[in-house]
Amino acid sequence: MRKDYSLEKRKYVIGGFLLLIVAIYLVRLFSLQVADDKYKAFAENNAFLRKIQYPSRGLIYDRNGELVVYNQPAYDVMIIPRDIKGVDTLDFCRTVGITRQQFDERMAEIKRSPGYSAYTPQRLMTHLTARDYGRLQEKLYRYPGFYTQKRILRQYNYLAAANVLGNVREVNKKDIDNDDYYQPGDYTGDLGVEKSYEEYLRGDKGVEILMRDAYGRIQGRYEDGAFDKDPHSGRNLTLSLDIRLQQFAESLMVNKIGAVVAIEPKTGEVLCMVSSPTYDPTLLVGRDRGKNYLKLTANDNEDHPLFDRALMGTYPPGSTFKPGQALILLQEGIITPDTPYPCYHGYINGGLRVGCHSHYSPIAVKPALQTSCNAFFCWGFKNMVDRRSKYGSSADAFEVWKRHLVQLGYGYRLGVDLPGESRGFLPNAQYYNKVYGEGRWSANTIISVSIGQGEVLATPLQMANLCATIANRGHYITPHVVKEIQDTVMPDGAIGRHSPDIDRKWFELVAEGMRMAVTGGTCRTANLPDIEVCGKTGTAQNPHGKDHSAFIGFAPYDDPQIAVAVYVENGGFGATFGVPIGSLVIEKYLTGKISPQRQHLVNNMLNANTKQFRAIRKPRH
Repeated sequence: MRKDYSLEKRKYVIGGFLLLIVAIYLVRLFSLQVADDKYKAFAENNAFLRKIQYPSRGLIYDRNGELVVYNQPAYDVMIIPRDIKGVDTLDFCRTVGITRQQFDERMAEIKRSPGYSAYTPQRLMTHLTARDYGRLQEKLYRYPGFYTQKRILRQYNYLAAANVLGNVREVNKKDIDNDDYYQPGDYTGDLGVEKSYEEYLRGDKGVEILMRDAYGRIQGRYEDGAFDKDPHSGRNLTLSLDIRLQQFAESLMVNKIGAVVAIEPKTGEVLCMVSSPTYDPTLLVGRDRGKNYLKLTANDNEDHPLFDRALMGTYPPGSTFKPGQALILLQEGIITPDTPYPCYHGYINGGLRVGCHSHYSPIAVKPALQTSCNAFFCWGFKNMVDRRSKYGSSADAFEVWKRHLVQLGYGYRLGVDLPGESRGFLPNAQYYNKVYGEGRWSANTIISVSIGQGEVLATPLQMANLCATIANRGHYITPHVVKEIQDTVMPDGAIGRHSPDIDRKWFELVAEGMRMAVTGGTCRTANLPDIEVCGKTGTAQNPHGKDHSAFIGFAPYDDPQIAVAVYVENGGFGATFGVPIGSLVIEKYLTGKISPQRQHLVNNMLNANTKQFRAIRKPRH
């Protein structure tokens, strides 16, 4: 009998088709039961309610054990949309103090949010007052699908150091994508130590699993809480700040724009870090946080209080730059301690003139620091940058100059444990080659950088760090604001010792010059009885208005315990605002008080207003 091959082929086709259908069903079943957790979540949400238990956020103390930031309970109103049935919405709105329109708008907003599900908890309201919470708890049984969830709000014992502390905000999509710890509605640190130490402060969340019946009603804890997880509080932080010194320094900077930074030289611990104008940290807590944040960041808010000038502000350092210049010139052998340079009321060379105030001439390095002689440092810079016999070219000499400054902490971030630090700006030879042409510039072309003007920009933190380096006679410790983390060690590599390639003897000589500036030079106001203060003024030229007032100083001379930098925008001469504020901060920290003989300086600073000068332009000549 002849075999029917067409029938044989049809058998294989039908078999293959059936196998394909079976495969499709298997893939779909796998997708539904294993790969896609939608239905699993649906079933679990029908049977269980998982309530997140939020941990207490770590407390923050100052260096003396003063409690600075603590927590107080707050409550959010949560909803599970599918469970909301037969709720008297008007009664609910009256209970929690909102309008029906506000309720409807919030419900619509929830439904538009990414990842919305009617089966999962959604946040309806945040930060109920204790009074509203009490009223709601009494009536909560009337509102199926509604429940309350305990939260933590930050509270402040001192209305100071807002720029250092930072604040707490609700997470955004980027936060959630970057860290699976977070889910919509969670909170995270924003700015300051709240942000940089978020992983230590936030703690570990817990969960409470509650059973539902067929009608969605809560029947109690699942397996008597056997699968619940307790939250674990965040770790407490001890700051290096002295909060009372911070308060005092902030008061001196009222109605002024600028910064004050004080460092303990031996440890790199920041004793105070003031950015002015500042703001009340309680403004960024609670239900009005968003509204207040918009006010603080509004374009018409000229104070820009959230801009941390101590870390982010970049300024021409002016004559506070000269101690670093002296160190470089001495180390490179351009000058000796006795090398004299002339000053004819300024630096005059090749038709170029940089002005200077009256003092004797010629002058050596220590009295040049004492009198803040511009000409001395201009001549020293010229003799270094134009010494082709030693360096080969001006560009190569300039790179050596820059390398020393980088080692002294300029031009790059110092690595302070706060977000947003600026690196300032130090030009390099390539920068000037691009501006003037390769081989077409010399020291006179860029002479202003020798006295901390021109293209050189530094942060107040960098200025204070230079002062700490001189106080230590040749090294600095990475500046930091957190002294200790509860039950753990500081992160590896966060704090280190840095030693510029400059001999200790030159730091000793520069410190002597800064001491002379206090005893008989430009910093006389900083002279304190029984405390040997060393200092250096700075008057930074400002092409946009009145000059800026600056000061760096440390004390005591032989055993430095504090190094400080002050920068007051539009403050004029360094001796006008920089020296009084800096010396008062030093006195307050070392003695705990201000002597009656110097109380008038406090009053002068409290009553002075330099903000009025920020819009005043210099007359054109």
